[in-house]
Amino acid sequence: MARGKLRIYLGAAPGVGKTYAMLSEAHRRVERGTDCVVALVEHHGRPRTEVMLHGLEQIRRRELDHRGAVFTEMDVDAVLARGPAVALVDELAHTNVPGSRNTKRWQDVEELLAAGIDVVSTVNIQHLESLGDVVESITGVRQRETVPDEVVRRADQIELVDMSPQALRRRMAHGNVYQSDKVDAALSNYFRPGNLTALRELALLWVADRVDEYLQQYRGEHGIQSTWRARERIVVGLTGGPEGRTLIRRAARMAAKGSGSEVLAVYVARSDGLTSASPKELTVQRTLVEDLGGSFHHVIGDDVPAALLAFARGVNATQIVLGSSRRKAWQYILGPGVGQTVARESGPDLDVHIVTHEEAAKGRGLPVARGARLGRARIVWGWAAAVVGPALLTVLLTNVEADLGLANDMLLFLTLTVAAALLGGLVPALASAAFGSFLLNYYFTPPAHRITIADPKNIVAIVIFVLVAVSVASVVDVAARRTHQAARLRAESEILSFLAGSVLRGETSLDALLERVRETFAMESVALLERAGDVEPWTRAGSVGPHPVARPEDADVDMPVGDHMALALSGRVLPAEDRRVLGAFAAQAAVVLDRRRLVGEAEEARKLAEGNRIRTALLAAVSHDLRTPLASIKAAVTSLRSDDVEWSDEDRAELLEGIEGGADRLDHLVGNLLDMSRLQTGTVTPLIREIDLDEVVPMALGGVPEDSVVLDIPETLPMVEVDPGLLERAVANVVENAVKYSPPGSPVTVAASGLADRVEIRVTDRGPGVPDTAKDRIFAPFQRHGDAPRGAGVGLGLAVARGFAEAMGGTLAAEDTPGGGLTMVLTVRAAPGPARQAPALPARTTS
Repeated sequence: MARGKLRIYLGAAPGVGKTYAMLSEAHRRVERGTDCVVALVEHHGRPRTEVMLHGLEQIRRRELDHRGAVFTEMDVDAVLARGPAVALVDELAHTNVPGSRNTKRWQDVEELLAAGIDVVSTVNIQHLESLGDVVESITGVRQRETVPDEVVRRADQIELVDMSPQALRRRMAHGNVYQSDKVDAALSNYFRPGNLTALRELALLWVADRVDEYLQQYRGEHGIQSTWRARERIVVGLTGGPEGRTLIRRAARMAAKGSGSEVLAVYVARSDGLTSASPKELTVQRTLVEDLGGSFHHVIGDDVPAALLAFARGVNATQIVLGSSRRKAWQYILGPGVGQTVARESGPDLDVHIVTHEEAAKGRGLPVARGARLGRARIVWGWAAAVVGPALLTVLLTNVEADLGLANDMLLFLTLTVAAALLGGLVPALASAAFGSFLLNYYFTPPAHRITIADPKNIVAIVIFVLVAVSVASVVDVAARRTHQAARLRAESEILSFLAGSVLRGETSLDALLERVRETFAMESVALLERAGDVEPWTRAGSVGPHPVARPEDADVDMPVGDHMALALSGRVLPAEDRRVLGAFAAQAAVVLDRRRLVGEAEEARKLAEGNRIRTALLAAVSHDLRTPLASIKAAVTSLRSDDVEWSDEDRAELLEGIEGGADRLDHLVGNLLDMSRLQTGTVTPLIREIDLDEVVPMALGGVPEDSVVLDIPETLPMVEVDPGLLERAVANVVENAVKYSPPGSPVTVAASGLADRVEIRVTDRGPGVPDTAKDRIFAPFQRHGDAPRGAGVGLGLAVARGFAEAMGGTLAAEDTPGGGLTMVLTVRAAPGPARQAPALPARTTS
C-alpha cells in the first residue's frame, strides 16, 4: 500500500488562520469529490472557524479519563476503520492525554500516513524542536509541546499562512482569537509586535530553507551541482583583481540566506608602499560591497594568510570566501598560495570557501597600479635573453653546416636584442647588443676567431646592428617610464577624486581619514598635530596606529598644514613623488577637523537655544501654573483668617483640603521642574542595585485614586537593575499622566512582564490616544497633547520619566492600545538570575 501524503499549514503564531485555511482546503476537496473527513479540529470557540466545520464529516472523538476529568482525543482506530482518502488533523505538536494510543499527535498522524491516508495538519513555527531555544530567547516563553523538525520536513507540501503583526493584533483586539478576558494579557506578553515580527521572520526563513531542499532535490535529479548553505558572518578576501566582484556577489547571496548575516570584504596590503592593487578596482569593489549591505576593510600585513585569519577571528567571523588562485600551474613551485594556506590554518572554527571565477589559473600578471615599472621576473628573463640567448644561438649557428650569411646571422642576434629590450628594458638590451656584436665579430665576421673585421661593409653592418638595438631598448624603456607615470597619476587622481567626493558629501570622519592615510602609504601610525601659537606645545587632534608621535620633528614624514598644524607619519620615509598626494590628505584632514568643530559648536548653540526655550517655557509655567495653586491657597488661608465670618466644621475642612491640594500640586510641579533641571544639566547619577518590581511600583501609585489603577506584577518576574528612587518617580509620572487622560470608569492597567534580558512595565489607558506623528513630541518638555487644560500641569511628567529611564539604561516609548488608547512601555534591565517559568497562556496555545 502506498504511503499517504502529508500537507502542513505552517504559521508564525496562534490566530494567523492555519485551521481556517485547512478547513477551506477541505471544502474545496469535497466539492471535487474527494472523500475527506475531520479526524480532529480544534476551533477554540472561534465562531468563524466553527462555521467552517459545517458540511464536513467529523469522526467521533475518543473520551479519556485522567485525574478525575474527561478529555477527548483523536480516535485513530475509528479513522483507520473509516479509511477516508483525506483526514484533517489539527495541532500536529499536541501532546496526547496519558492513556492514549500514542504520546504525541504526530505519531498518530504517522499511523494514518502508513495506512495510505492523506493527512492535512497545522503547526506553529515555535513548536519546531530545533527552534525552542531561539523562540525562548525572543519571547521569554519555553514551548512545552514540540514536534521533531524531521517530521515536518518530510511533509510533501508545506504552505505558509502569513499575517502581519499589526493585522494579527487587530484580530485579537476584536476578540477573534481569544476570549475578551485574555486579550489584554496576551497582547501585553506573548503577542507584542516585536515578538510577532521575529516569529514571522523565523517562519519565512524556515520555509525558504525548505524551498532550498526542494531545489537541491531537483538539481540532484538533473545532475546540477549547487551549494545552499546558511551563515552568520562572512569575510571575503580580496586581491584587488577583477575576480573580487564575483566573490562579493557570491558572499552576498550566501548572506541573504540567514537572518542578521553580515558580509565583510577585506583587502590585505603589503607594507611596502602604495597599494599594489588598482585603486580604481578597489573603489568599485568597495562601492559594490557597501551597496549590498556589507562593509569594506583595508588592513596591512606582509603575511597575507596570517593577516586574513587574524582579521576574521577578530571580527568573530564564521566563514571565509576566497577566489581560486590566478597562479599558473608552474607557479605553485614557489609555494602553496593564499587559499590553501588559509584553508590549512583556519582550524575548526572557520569554514573556508574557494570560489571559482573566470580569471582562475590565467596568471596574476603585472600589478596594475605599480606595474608600470618592469617587474623582477621580467628583468631576470631580460638578462637571460641578453646573455644566455646569444650564447645558445652562437652554439646553434656554429654547428649548422649551412652558411646563412652574415646578414641573416645579424638579424637573428638582433631578434634576441629586441627580446631582451622588451623583457628587461634598456640595460639588458645594451648588454645583449654588446655581447651579440662581440660574438658576431669573433665567430661570423672574417677573419673568424679574431677580434678584427676585414671587410669595411661588415663594420657598417655591425654598427647598424648596435644602433638598432640601442634604439629599440630606449623606446621600450621610455614606454615603461611613461606607463609608470600614467599609472601613478591615475592612482593619484583616483585618491584626489575620493577626497573631493568626501568633502562634498561630508562623509569622512577624522579617524577614518587618518586610517586611509596609514593604509595608503603603509605607515605604522598617523597623527594630526596642532598648536595654538608658535611657542605653544603640540597636541594631537586625532591619531591612528600604535605609538603616534607627539611632535612633527619626531616623525619620519611630516606635512605642514598652515602655520600651526601638521600631519605626522611614522613607519618609513616616503619618496618625494608621494608628498603631493600626502599634501592633499593633509588639507582634507584640516577641513574635516574644522567641520567637526563646527558641528560641535552648532550642537552647543542648539543646546543654548533649547535652554533658552526651556527658560521661556518655565517663565510661562511659573506665571500661570504655579500662581494658580498659590492663588487658591492664599484665598483659602485668607478666608480662614477672616474674623467676620463664622465657618462651620465642614467649610473649614473643605478650605483646609483645598490648601492641602494646592500645596501638593505645588510640590509636584516644583519637583518636576527640579528633576528636569537636573536632567538638562546632566547631574542625575543613578544608584543601580537589584530590586523586585513589586517593591517599587506599588509605592509609585500613591498619588492616584485607589480605584483608578489595576496592578498586575507577576511573582515570577526576575529582579531588575535600577535606581529605585528614579524608577518610582518615572512610573509615578507615567501613571499620573495615564489616569489624567483615561475616561471615567476605565481604570489604567499597570502590568509587567519579562522578555529575555529585560523587563517591561506597560501602562495602558483607554483614553483618546496619540497619533503617530505626536508620539515623540509628547516626551518633549513643556508639551501637552491635544486640548489639555492649562491647569493640567506644565507638561514635564513624561519628559522627566523618559530622562530617568534613559539614565538607568532603559527606554520609555509610546504605543497604540488595541481598541483605542495609549500604552506607555517602560523597559529596564533584568538582573541575572535563574530561568523563569513560562506563563500558562502562550504555552498552551497551539492553534
